[in-house]
Amino acid sequence: MNDGAGSPVRIGILGAARIAPTAIVDPAKAHPDVVVGAVAARDGGRARAFAQKYGIETAYDSYEALITDPGLDAVYIPLPNGLHGQWTRAALEAGKHVLCEKPFTANADEARDIAALAADSGRVVMEAFHYRYHPMNLMAEQIIASGELGKLVRVEAAMCFPLPKFSDIRYNYALAGGALMDAGCYAVHMARVFGGENPEVVSATAKLRDPEVDRAMTAELRFPAGHTGGIRCSMWSSELLRMSVKVVGEHGQLHIVNPIAPQLPSWLTVRTERAKRRERFTHRPSYAFQLDAFAGAVLHGEPVKTGPQDSVENMTVIDAIYQAAGLPLRQPS
Repeated sequence: MNDGAGSPVRIGILGAARIAPTAIVDPAKAHPDVVVGAVAARDGGRARAFAQKYGIETAYDSYEALITDPGLDAVYIPLPNGLHGQWTRAALEAGKHVLCEKPFTANADEARDIAALAADSGRVVMEAFHYRYHPMNLMAEQIIASGELGKLVRVEAAMCFPLPKFSDIRYNYALAGGALMDAGCYAVHMARVFGGENPEVVSATAKLRDPEVDRAMTAELRFPAGHTGGIRCSMWSSELLRMSVKVVGEHGQLHIVNPIAPQLPSWLTVRTERAKRRERFTHRPSYAFQLDAFAGAVLHGEPVKTGPQDSVENMTVIDAIYQAAGLPLRQPS
């Protein structure tokens, strides 16, 4: 187990998910303080194939075997939404630090339970909103906080992409699926971050895949300071692809195209009463900056921006949107 005295953080991956190479395996290869030491899958053959393909030392055929491995310091959890809380809890009880894919849990009640456990554990728990750690989004926060745009008027966030395979687990209510959970958790998070506060949900409208699962969602928000907000998300709708943030102030606007993956074509534009400028940023992936933050927290006690309390606040807004849209809250699997 890592003692924080110079040895790297050894991470195990819980599930041979498609996102894992991009989110953790590739960034770890370029990180001097991180090693991916194991992967687990309920299908042992799949775990072994994943380990061989990505040069991972150990493969397990059960999640329990991985989280109890004394040679691992941390667990990365890219499992289906409805399993996030269960396995974050299990990893914490095994003494592991946790990097959990978004959304943190199935609903806000579960998030509060996990946050309390995390606080008592002394372990690092971080939700994988990787965009928040990239310099582009950090600059956007600084611009808003500086007052350059003036008093905020409105914040809008959109996260729309096409997922026409309706058998995908992201449409499965039993696994806490839905567009708001998968795509919309980003839009909600961005509205909160760039809006500077946790909003009240004024109204919400869902487009349905089935009576319990949304394929698209829109919501109107109101912030305590008086500005308004809106989120738009979809996995299948007429708006096939839209990933953006717009922040309107009394003296100017900020617009981000592709805030989710700034390493790809993306830009931040600021337009004020005096001038217009466009900022460009490093092509280093947002996942690499996220891994920097996670390793820094584990090894050096550095604070993280997407800890359990932030997760509770995000899930609280998500629950309120589902309620406003007349849909049931997601439940743990």
